Parts: sequence; structure tokens; C-alpha cells
Amino acid sequence: MMGTVTSPPSLTPPSSIDEGFQPGNLTLTLIPGLPDDLAALILSFLPFSHHARLRSTCKLWKHFFSSKTLLSVRRNLLHSFNLSHLICIFPEDPTISSPYVFDPQNLAWCHLPPMPCNPHVYGLCNFTSISHESHLYVLGGSLFDTRSFPLDRPSPSSASFRFDFATNSWESLSPMLLPRGSFACSAIPDSHQIIVAGGGSRHTMFGAAGSRMSSVEMYDIAANEWVALDGLPRFRAGCVGFMVGNENNKKEFWVMGGYGESRTVLGVFPVDEYYRDAVVMEFKNGEIGKWRELGDMWEEGERRRLGRIAVIEDINGSSSSSSSIFMLDKSDIFRYDMNSNRWKKETTIPKKLTDESSVGFVALNGELNVIGSLIDSKSKQNKKSSSLLLQIYHPQKMIWKTLITKPPFQQPLDLKNAVMCTIRL
Repeated sequence: MMGTVTSPPSLTPPSSIDEGFQPGNLTLTLIPGLPDDLAALILSFLPFSHHARLRSTCKLWKHFFSSKTLLSVRRNLLHSFNLSHLICIFPEDPTISSPYVFDPQNLAWCHLPPMPCNPHVYGLCNFTSISHESHLYVLGGSLFDTRSFPLDRPSPSSASFRFDFATNSWESLSPMLLPRGSFACSAIPDSHQIIVAGGGSRHTMFGAAGSRMSSVEMYDIAANEWVALDGLPRFRAGCVGFMVGNENNKKEFWVMGGYGESRTVLGVFPVDEYYRDAVVMEFKNGEIGKWRELGDMWEEGERRRLGRIAVIEDINGSSSSSSSIFMLDKSDIFRYDMNSNRWKKETTIPKKLTDESSVGFVALNGELNVIGSLIDSKSKQNKKSSSLLLQIYHPQKMIWKTLITKPPFQQPLDLKNAVMCTIRL
């Protein structure tokens, strides 16, 4: 393994867990010989990825680790650095295949229950997954509907679901105003709102087929309702979205890349026309501004399309002016310079990927994680013996380290189509 790992900063435990949590109501003690409030404090420091296994220790621990207040207790007590920084992975249609969360710090996996299943739809893909506090959201996507025609073409979905890690259960939310897949999405920091922009409908198996749209809408978590905002300047699907905060209580929603119109080669084969620019919407003091268009971020011929994007937030866990935007382009990582509106090379991954199009790229706890499949060439059953190789880069220290883990999936992970996001618990 390359690089070094620093110890987290010391944390002085408070004298009380939380007014809403009362372990003293239990008839026995959580840890023999210790007061319940102290025992609960100790157990609250255990990584989230171990909670599922610890529930089977005894009835008291099952009650404690299933408590609705445990996650809020962790957020109130632990600094962002000390929370469990997890990668949520959806290997395929989450209604038929369980999503998983992976803890790179402890090399631990735990599965989540499948989403509620609709008997009329199947093959959900191109959906977006995003986290907010202790919840995981699955929005939109493209799917096949047995009630629509023709059956060989995917339809956009407006469905919205939320997974509550405190109750370990899914719930259905109000659907989006317009169905969409392959769209930009971000949670707005220091608020209870999620914004989505652009998108359309297409299946991963069909090239430039499908629709494009420019509509934008925002979800109010407390009210469980969607409201329409000013649309994008032009149709844009397959784009990426993220928030960047600035001083004076100003935040910006960035939408980068994607594709719009398509052209045909030899009058037969459809080809997407990819964008080289970005658009920005400003949020300031509760006011929502207009879209601002930026110029091209690279020259013609420099690259065909935007690579995978990851945004490293500031140390406090919310996007700020110190947020850094990175792009994985084949084996190179670039950093975006806002002043010049250009991508500048940051580093090259140490181990070249076998398939540069099948890769995961996420920012987690101030580091960039490049995720690829690692197949054991000595095994006779290569497909079942594939592991995940994580090449982790720390931009501030400019060092790399590597991790190898064996995922619990029933089949090899298709990183081209798998959906990933991160969450702190």
C-alpha cells in the first residue's frame, strides 16, 4: 500500500448523549458495570458498517442499534471526520437487487433491502442516487413498462424513493413533475432541498436513442413536494450536477457536460453531440437567480466528452468556495480552474485500468476514489472471483494508496452502469 494514513483528531465526549435518547429505560445495562449513558456513548462511536452484525449480540444491543435516535446522536457527537464515510453502490435495478454500502476505512460491506417493487416496470437504470443527512434518495431513471408500447423502448420515470438508515426501510415520495433519467442532481447545503435539471430517457444498451429535456425542478423534503424552476438554456441529458458555495451566503448549482442534439453518420447511425460547456444557477439569501452560461471548458479535439466528476467538499462537510472539482479522463485526473474555465492535469492513477470506460469515481472524506474491477487471472471462474481495486488519492498531500476488497455481489459489478453516491452516518 502506498502513502500514509493520519490519525483523526481527538474528540472530547460530552457528558450527555442526547435528550431524546434515554438508555436508562432499558431494564438491563448495555455494558455490565457501566452506566447506560456512558455505555451508549461508547457504542455510538462504533462504525456504522458494523451495526448490523452487532444487533445480534443481545436484545439490548438490538434495541440500541435499531434506535431511531442513534444516527442523530452520532451526528451530534462526532465530528464529520469521525463519522462513517460510506460508498453506496447500486449494482443494477434496485427493485430486484439489493444496494450495498461499503466502508473503505474498515473494509466492511452491508446490504440494504431492495426498493419497493412495481410489478409493471423492470430494468430501472440511469436513475440518480443522492444522500441527505441519514437518508438515501433514488430519483427517476429509465425503465421498461409492460403497459406501454413499444416494449423494446425504455420510458422515463418520475418515481422518487427514500431509504431511512435509522429505520432500515424504504418509502415512496411524491413523484417528480416530469419523468426523467440521466439528469443532473444535487442536495442544496444547509437546506432541506434537492434540485434536478435536464435529463431524458434512454437505455444503456441503446446509443443515441431517447429523449432530451431542459426542465428544472426542486424538491422540498419537509413538504414532500416538487416545484418547477427556470429551465436550462437548452436541452441537456447525461449531465452532472453539483453545488459550489461561496461567501456572503451564496451558493451555485453547476450543470456540466451532457449531450443535446444528435447527428447521424452515413445517414443511419445516430451519434450524440456532447457539450463542452457548463451552466450555473445562483442561490443567495433564499433568492433563486437566472442561469449563467459558461464557455467551452476545452478545445475542439482535446477530448470528446466530459469525464466522470467528483467534488471534494470543505472540512466542515458542506460545499464552500474551497470545494475542488475533479474529472477522471481515462487514466488522468484533472482539476477544474474556475478562473480560466479550464481543466488542468492533477495526477495519473498508479495502476492503469483494464477498461477505462468501466470505472467508478467518487469523492469520500477529502479523498478521490478510483474504483475498478480486479480479476484473478489464475482462477478458472474469473467472473466470480473479481474483486474491486480502489486507488485513493489525497489532493492536499498528493499521495496515493490502494485497497482491494471482495464485494458480496452475486455477479460481477458492471461499473459502466452501476450507480454510486456517498453518505456520512
